[in-house]
Amino acid sequence: MTDERDPAARIPGIVQRYLARFPEEKARLQPLLDRLADPADLFARSSMSGHVTGSAFVVDWERDLILLVHHATLDRWLQPGGHVDAGESPKDGAAREAWEETGLQRFVSSDWSSDPTLPLDIDPHMIPANARRGERQHYHFDFRYLFLANSAQPLKAQEGEVKSVRWWDIDALPANDPDPVWQLVVAKLRKVL
Repeated sequence: MTDERDPAARIPGIVQRYLARFPEEKARLQPLLDRLADPADLFARSSMSGHVTGSAFVVDWERDLILLVHHATLDRWLQPGGHVDAGESPKDGAAREAWEETGLQRFVSSDWSSDPTLPLDIDPHMIPANARRGERQHYHFDFRYLFLANSAQPLKAQEGEVKSVRWWDIDALPANDPDPVWQLVVAKLRKVL
């Protein structure tokens, strides 16, 4: 019997509801579906079979700008996000990371879905090996949640992890990064905003 208060116990249900909403993404989520069969802790950063992370698509109230951070290690513009802390849900981790990495003080969860636990996107992506941390290549299963904020708020990049923070035009994302996932993300954002 699983403890439904345990955030890891809720992940299979979230994935099932996500795939009911986005059935065309089943092949994309296959690495996560395979990982769900592994009994290792889904949130343990030490799990090199992959672990759950949370990130935030923070969009301004006018719904034309998205908040991105210039990731220091990956040297890319990405949505704020990272590892989920013990006891956190992926959504709680995404909100905490957005606050830590950007300094954004006020933002709210979007009501794009009647299910507040449902992420707008789930992205399995490979993280390169990091000899400095003693980590081999592994998956991050990034649960990406939609939040809304006033873009006039002051921002402050998190020292050490983030080089810069800025608002970007949502429609410019695919042109600024060759990752084809941005095309999917922008299409989803445009559909729900």
